[in-house]
Amino acid sequence: MNVLIDNLPKILSGFWLTVQLLVVSGVVATLLGTILAGMRVSPVPVLQRAGTAYVTVFRNTPLLIVFLIVVTGLPAVGLQYSFFVRAIIALSLYTAAFVCEALRSGINAIQAGQAEAARAIGMTFGQSLRLIVLPQAFRAVVPPLASILIALTKNTAIAEVFGVTEASYQLDSLVRDFPTALWWLFAGIAIGYMIIVFVIAGGASLLERRWTVTR
Repeated sequence: MNVLIDNLPKILSGFWLTVQLLVVSGVVATLLGTILAGMRVSPVPVLQRAGTAYVTVFRNTPLLIVFLIVVTGLPAVGLQYSFFVRAIIALSLYTAAFVCEALRSGINAIQAGQAEAARAIGMTFGQSLRLIVLPQAFRAVVPPLASILIALTKNTAIAEVFGVTEASYQLDSLVRDFPTALWWLFAGIAIGYMIIVFVIAGGASLLERRWTVTR
């Protein structure tokens, strides 16, 4: 127990980096996933095929492979970013495919008559999607999006392999320095991840209840 207390600043700094990875990657993935979902339901065949190809590739590629491609590939083409930025890019590209599918399921759950009514009053596809369809789709898929964010929280641990000093990296470092306190260290880091997960789940539950009342 004393090991956890004595190294609390180091552990907290690791979790702070984990939270940064989660928040930035989550925002970027949500924006990209929304664009991809729009492409997948677009009336333009080329956009549909491009969106489908993206989702198919990234959903069926292990995240570690995505990390390897981004971490080694970007410097090869002259893009010299920090490992932290490259980790965000890899996590965002991977997670966006899952956000896209969650949103697409929400879009498909909306009655077709609403989109038809929007077209009847002169709205373009983009206007209908932005003003009518997507707001309802987001309300419908709060639980799946929360699950994706929870998965993203755990996926951030892969960044330690590439030198990002997030929570899992700090755990490995402390285990090497204090091997006799292995179980205390595992328990402390696990509790930290659980707190993040509970915050996401609690926030999603609160948001879902509020939007349900609004509907």
